[in-house]
Amino acid sequence: MSILRAENVTKLFGRRTAEATRRLASGTDISDLGVTAAVVDVSFEVRQGEIFVVMGLSGSGKSTLIRMLNGLLEPTSGSILIGGTNLTELGPKAVRELRQKKVSMVFQHFALFPHRTVLENAAYALEVQNVPKRERLERAKEFLRLVGLEEWGDKFPDELSGGMKQRVGIARALTAGTDVLLMDEAFSALDPLIRREMQELLLELQNELGKTIVFITHDLNEAMRLGDRIAMLRDGRVMQIGTAEEILTDPANDYVAQFVADVDRTRVLTASSVMEKPLSVVDPGNGPRAAVRAMRENQTAGAFVVGRDRRLIGGVYAEQAAQAVREGVDSLSGLISELDVVSPDTPLAELFSRSAESALPVPVVDGAGRLLGVIPRVTLLAALGSLNGSADEAVMTSA
Repeated sequence: MSILRAENVTKLFGRRTAEATRRLASGTDISDLGVTAAVVDVSFEVRQGEIFVVMGLSGSGKSTLIRMLNGLLEPTSGSILIGGTNLTELGPKAVRELRQKKVSMVFQHFALFPHRTVLENAAYALEVQNVPKRERLERAKEFLRLVGLEEWGDKFPDELSGGMKQRVGIARALTAGTDVLLMDEAFSALDPLIRREMQELLLELQNELGKTIVFITHDLNEAMRLGDRIAMLRDGRVMQIGTAEEILTDPANDYVAQFVADVDRTRVLTASSVMEKPLSVVDPGNGPRAAVRAMRENQTAGAFVVGRDRRLIGGVYAEQAAQAVREGVDSLSGLISELDVVSPDTPLAELFSRSAESALPVPVVDGAGRLLGVIPRVTLLAALGSLNGSADEAVMTSA
């Protein structure tokens, strides 16, 4: 379910915006009108509980867009809906009320009140909402605890590091209890190590609280790490919207392809994006002879033992199975080896050592232990390059 939706949003700056809007609609050039097109025909929806990243370089329109999302700027055309309320149809007072109750903001440069304590800063949004002092301070304390500043409530902002100040900003936004959290380049003023810590904190909070977040950034690695989905902007227009994997593996145009060319795909792509159907699978009730036959037919060095409910029991290797056949053994029970498994969202970078230590492809299982697919070693090697054609190249070594 979408909680925020932008529909054909355009923002023009200049005097002749009406004429420029008409020309844009017909695809006509507006360069002679003295009008700046900051955002042009942008549409997207943000689903409840996701981190939606708007990513673009300086001048791409992302800052203008986020100011329209919280009502600080009015679109030249188009509409913005938050929780079903059309922001573009509200008067100034209604917009202020919506910001207090529906949308909270985390800024790049913290925006803390220097004369208020950390606890008072965290509780400020509830003060604006006229929540009784005792209640708002108690709620603020809880969110300070979540961001790791429980013991700093009586300190003042000038006593905090940059990372700690931003933790206060996040606590303040969470304390507000709004439906949508907007984060405008929230971590870009921090040094790299602190920035990484804040990214990890945000992911931890999201896992615990399930907030709906729109995150603005110019950093592609940050976008890839945080975003459930990413909207890439260029010159005010959306180039592509998709998951990190979708953008990496299927760029919409040359601009996107060039932009992501240097990304370390092994840290973005996950097991689910490259896993394949296992070729050699045997039932635990079958004997070694059936296992050997399956491996011979598929030209594999082993087979996966899978129960009727698709739960992975383990693996059987060709040499041991063949020896059991020669010795007249009629059960697989003593031949099944335990396998090191991974989840579908495991980054490929974490699979190389596991693959090197196993004669079988790495098995991918869900939370119930059901076998979803396997990742042959050649697929991981291909991931170091372009990953193109890796599935075809892997057939001869998969099991």
